[in-house]
Amino acid sequence: MNADRLRAAAVAVLATAAACLALPSQAQAAPVPQPLSATAEVKAAAGQAAGAPESLATLSRFFAREGRVTVSAAQPRLEGEAIPVNYLSPDFVAGKAGAPVARLEFLASEAVSSDGQLASLWTARTEAGWQVVNIATGDDEFRYARLGERKLPGGTVFREPQIDAWYVARGASVLPLDEDAERAVGAGGTSLAAYRSRVARAYGDKLPGSAYAKAGKAGGYADGSAGGSAGGSAGDAAGVAGAAGALALGGAGVLFLRRHRRAPAA
Repeated sequence: MNADRLRAAAVAVLATAAACLALPSQAQAAPVPQPLSATAEVKAAAGQAAGAPESLATLSRFFAREGRVTVSAAQPRLEGEAIPVNYLSPDFVAGKAGAPVARLEFLASEAVSSDGQLASLWTARTEAGWQVVNIATGDDEFRYARLGERKLPGGTVFREPQIDAWYVARGASVLPLDEDAERAVGAGGTSLAAYRSRVARAYGDKLPGSAYAKAGKAGGYADGSAGGSAGGSAGDAAGVAGAAGALALGGAGVLFLRRHRRAPAA
């Protein structure tokens, strides 16, 4: 499926899902800058929003949407604390002095249903406070966080949403965590400087304020802008909250997306 068809399909899926899964309290939520780091206070606030009764009720409907379990029998529960999810930073792409390779986009809480289904609740700070802004199938955020810690302890796990690639970076090293990242930087990874050169070539003319961005193409970071994968996140196609973002916020309420399982890099 090409990028345009993926984008159209994603919007249609999300529009239908939003009507079924929206939380009324989020109708007036608007995107705001996210914290610079996931402090204990930030994690606690995100976890509280994820575990709120209305969030769990939405999760029950989410897990029941394909008839695998009934709403009353879903009994979703959260596992562990909310974790930070970082995306490639536009400041890094632009070469801003001292900019880290990635920035915090949202926090994710892992949810499990009574029949074993997995989902990720994406929680972000909005004008209305901390709220769940998306529900995604599977456990990508948690798998890659664990894999990144094993491959490069203490490193920053992040996603390059334009090609749906996951990496871990520490010091001068960037290592791939999935097949998309391996195709981008090689199985052995690359240096931070070389990675910066690659993303600058790919996205440097698509940053906020660029002609590309002014054309209305997702703040300069449209899905598929670098030959995006057909298996990319539907959330990326549907809406963005930040220049590198994938949050679908605002009047549509909570959105959900299905994800194709991607193989972690060995």
